[in-house]
Amino acid sequence: MPRRRRRAALQVLALGLAAATMLGVAGAVDGAPSPSATTEPASAPNRDLPTPLVDMTISRRSEDPGRTVNLTIDDGPDPQWTPRFLDVLARNGAKAVFCMLGPNAEAHPGLARQVVAAGHRLCDHSVSHDTAMDHKDVAYQQQEIVDGLRMIQDATGGAPVPYYRAPGGAFTPESRQIAAAHGMRPLGWNVDTRDFERPGVEKILETTREQLRIGPTVLLHDGGGNRTQTLQALEQLLPWLKAEGYTFSFPQQ
Repeated sequence: MPRRRRRAALQVLALGLAAATMLGVAGAVDGAPSPSATTEPASAPNRDLPTPLVDMTISRRSEDPGRTVNLTIDDGPDPQWTPRFLDVLARNGAKAVFCMLGPNAEAHPGLARQVVAAGHRLCDHSVSHDTAMDHKDVAYQQQEIVDGLRMIQDATGGAPVPYYRAPGGAFTPESRQIAAAHGMRPLGWNVDTRDFERPGVEKILETTREQLRIGPTVLLHDGGGNRTQTLQALEQLLPWLKAEGYTFSFPQQ
């Protein structure tokens, strides 16, 4: 092959290799994992709950196919509010996961058993609702999780507790492992109603309707304060959900 033609061929080959290299780099960038709902937020501020989308590994799925909603109700049981929540749920044929604080279940075992008898499910929400648990040592996390679970099971006569929800979404790899070792899956949420701030009934309803497009798991509270707004919102929300074709389910275990 003449020297000129050989040089041209080598130039074409070099250009081809360079192009392939650039494509490979672009593919690596395009395929790199981007921040998503499965990423846990940085440490949660010291308040009831942070923004939605915590631990989507379980909160995005339901046991029933189709258009479903998973109601989760935190911080009880409370002798003033939990019976009223149970009543409105029963009247609408809805089920929920009650994320109980161990001492509250221990203080109100009859109410905890009433939740189970009504066909709802239980979730361990720790002992002291420490939203900074993700900054504490593993021994502390274990005590909070395991003692909370024991209190709930003692109060309910050994009812299954299939979920663990970290206070404020403060999950850690270690807390997940501790929960799993005791038969619990981490429970997140998609819809953060922020009802604990008492923003008004209409705001709770508006937030729920807007965020349901993200996923099915709704976060509400029956403990930790005055829950009049939450209860009134739930009384309107449940008929609306049924009219919109939603069915009530539980997060997939």
